[in-house]
Amino acid sequence: MAAPRGHVFLVGLSGLGRPVGLGEPGRCRPMNIRVWKPGMCLALAAALVGCASVPDKRPEAQGIHFDSAAALASASYETLPSELRAVPAEIEAYPESIDLLSLEAASAEAADIGSPAMLLGPAGDEPAAGAAASPEESPAVFDPWERFNRRMHRFNNALDRSVARPVAKAYVKAVPAPVRSKVGNFFDNLGQPGTAVNALLQGKFKHSAQAMGRFLVNSTIGVAGLFDPASRLKMPEREEDFGQTLAAWGWKRSRYLELPFFGPSTVRDAFGIAGDSPLQPVSHVEADKVRIGLTALNLVDVRTRLMAFDSLREEASDDYLLVRDTWSQRRNFQIKGDADGNESLPDYLK
Repeated sequence: MAAPRGHVFLVGLSGLGRPVGLGEPGRCRPMNIRVWKPGMCLALAAALVGCASVPDKRPEAQGIHFDSAAALASASYETLPSELRAVPAEIEAYPESIDLLSLEAASAEAADIGSPAMLLGPAGDEPAAGAAASPEESPAVFDPWERFNRRMHRFNNALDRSVARPVAKAYVKAVPAPVRSKVGNFFDNLGQPGTAVNALLQGKFKHSAQAMGRFLVNSTIGVAGLFDPASRLKMPEREEDFGQTLAAWGWKRSRYLELPFFGPSTVRDAFGIAGDSPLQPVSHVEADKVRIGLTALNLVDVRTRLMAFDSLREEASDDYLLVRDTWSQRRNFQIKGDADGNESLPDYLK
């Protein structure tokens, strides 16, 4: 099943709060200087006496002088005093001369490889000048409103814990998996007209024709989109929205913004939500009860698909950074992937 459509990618996720001092949040309780001044003087005197009694074992104090980093790097093990040459027995078999410059170069080379945080890292903005542009790269997320975004993240997380997650769990228990799959197919199919229009606005005429072809096939042969015969006919499924269209028109860099109820987004994608609303077939349903019911069912379906991420979020040290960076990398690939010839998301971003 394809990844959830729309901008409600992660609903109600929360980051960790900032540490605060003593007293009120964000403030430190002032100390009584008259009471603490004598104790502070005694503690400072004891520290000075203790430091004076510790022998100086620096190389300079032992008569060893290094004029440069290169001289330090090429220093022989045997030139060090006995106190500094004491090493554990398990590493005595190593060479006596250690080239620190080589170790530094190796460390720099290892740093270029990247870390798991970089693989899941942010990718919502343009790369720095001179850097190679690739959807798999993870340039820094433009997040100057982090304080506000973290507060909104906590609000969304509280809403998710109290409403969205319990409803999704009840939906999973009450509705069999084959039925949930058909519901997901139905809403995925309703998103194809919007994809066709936005692909056309971006100049992707082939993608636009394929999206309309999927919609027609699944709406007829697939019984209103409940089944997906278009995939069996090898008609690729893509996701295009007005936020991606604005990026294709030149709005590349945008501030990260966490929206209430909608979750991770950017300023550009917030305008994209407004632009996509007229393209959603559900919004044109005149009967209020039917329209509201379909919208609620769509949200429950989206939250159900995201339950696989719950365990990962619970183990994260900072849930806000995990959500922000993962969403931004996925969004960056959606925007830049087609331009670089990558027509589908990699497995770890689906």
